[in-house]
This record gives sequence, structure tokens and C-alpha cells, in this order.
Amino acid sequence: MTQPLIIAPSLLAANFARLGDELSAVEAAGADWLHLDVMDGHFVPNISYGPLVLKALRPLTKMPFDVHLMIAPCDPYLDAFAEAGADHISIHPESGPHLHRSLQYIRKLGCKAGVVLNPATPVESILWVLDLVDIIMVMTVNPGFGGQAFLDSQLPKVAELRRAIDAGGHKIRLQIDGGVTPETAPRLIAAGADTLVAGTAVFGKPDYAHAISAIRGTK
Repeated sequence: MTQPLIIAPSLLAANFARLGDELSAVEAAGADWLHLDVMDGHFVPNISYGPLVLKALRPLTKMPFDVHLMIAPCDPYLDAFAEAGADHISIHPESGPHLHRSLQYIRKLGCKAGVVLNPATPVESILWVLDLVDIIMVMTVNPGFGGQAFLDSQLPKVAELRRAIDAGGHKIRLQIDGGVTPETAPRLIAAGADTLVAGTAVFGKPDYAHAISAIRGTK
């Protein structure tokens, strides 16, 4: 099931001294979603930001806030991120004892629910929750830091997930996070991805519009 390509710049790579300006700039440059990486220094070896940052930025844009929770346990914080303005909340199977219940609760909060596969997390671990999932995110780097090299080993996983999504007739976004560049994007799209998170490939460039167009393959 083909869906239009979504580009979601990751705020983690932005200039934190001027987040409001950065958000406005990527929106004007053609971004579809804003990706927000939330890290706790426990589930991943880094700390980023929490609900207060989302709440401060929410009035500045109509772009969907695509929130990726790299925190454990995740359940105690779902309400806070929904109330702060998250449109999507994606969680890891490893970040709580009851993935099915957590995804149900995210939807109950009025958000789209996502599940995230780390490089070592098998596809089989999420096949039984596809009816509760709006987004499947494949990490093509180990989570925790931006600017890492793309892991080619994850391309077969992307293709396997595309087959599973299509076979079940699901309307699920197949999202990629990690090492997305104008060079890796065509390979990911060919494997079945339809949503690309890009950090340094957008915020690390002088011209955000040109960077987003290059990832789309339109420049």
C-alpha cells in the first residue's frame, strides 16, 4: 500500500539555543512532521528533553509532533507527552512489560501509536500488535546519538516489514530513523519505507529546503 513520502526532521540535531526559529525554518522548508527524540540516560546513553519542550513549541506550528520515547519505563510518562502536544507516540517493546496495553493506552489518549525496532529487535516481536499500530519505526543506527553511520543490515528488516504490512492490508507508516541521507534514502524507499527521519542531514545543512528536497529525491 503506497503512501506519500513523509520527511520528519529530528529536533535533536537542531540548534537548541533557537529551537523556535529552527522549527519555523524546517516547516517553511517543506518538512511534513517534526520528530522529537526523548531520551532518559537509562534506556539509551543520552539525555535530551521532556514534555515541557513540546509544550513550549506546540503553539508555534501545525506540523504533527512525532514523539519517539527512548525511556524506560515509558508508561508513567504517556499522559504527560500527550498533554504536551504529541500527535504520535512511538515506544520500544523493551521499554515496558506490556506492549499491547501501552499501545492501547496511547490510542486512548488520542495519539497515533508507534512501535520501534532497535537493530537487534526482531520483526517477530511486534507482529502480534499490528492491529494497534499506526507507525512502525526501524532504527538503522543504535539509538541514543545523532550522526551515526547507517546500518545496511537493517534493509532486509525494512523489506520484511513492508511485506507484513501489505499482506495484512494495514495502513501503517513504515518509518526509518538513523543515517538517513540523500544517498541512503533511495535504498530505504526501494525496500518499502514511506517515512524518513533525518537529523544532521537536514539541520546540519545550510539550506534546509534543499536538504529536504535532496532526501525526497526531487533535487
